[in-house]
Order: sequence, then C-alpha cells, then structure tokens
Amino acid sequence: MSASIAIQVLPNVDTDAEVCRIVDEVIAYIQSTGLTYQVAAFETTIEGENYDELMDIARECLKVAVRSGAPKVSAYIKAVYRPEGDILTIEQKTGKYR
Repeated sequence: MSASIAIQVLPNVDTDAEVCRIVDEVIAYIQSTGLTYQVAAFETTIEGENYDELMDIARECLKVAVRSGAPKVSAYIKAVYRPEGDILTIEQKTGKYR
C-alpha cells in the first residue's frame, strides 16, 4: 500500500437527516470504487496503490454530494503518500481495536 486518504464530507444542508442521507450517498460511491476503506464517525479512510486515483475519488466525493442535493459542500482531506515502499494500512493502524 503506497497511499491513503481520510475524507470528511460536510454537506451544507438544513437537517441532520439530510446530512446523513447525502453522506450515505458519498460512502456508497466510495464503496463502488472497490478499494479498501473504513467508515468512522467523522471521516472515511481509503487506501490504494495509486495516489492520483485517491485524489480523483476525493474530488468525485464532493461532486456526489452536490448531485445528491447539497447546494454547497466542504471537505477535510488528509493524505499519506509514499511513492517508494509501503505505508501503514488501515488494518495495521486500527485492527487491534476491533
């Protein structure tokens, strides 16, 4: 594994129910990518071999939120990239806590 991102999508909508609905759409998109991911209370972590692919997924997450009804969306994105070698995986970081 050479890259991972954590993304928190924040749709600017009126109700918590609408936030959850839109975030569920974003998570469904992330799931459709086929990459390893983990949903947590504040963000979703995605890992892969291709940093550019992960950045494309992050960009698409914002578009999915808008297509799902958010007139405006913000996101916090954290990234780890190591072009030569491996990074710690989701399992290595959190497996012992599950």
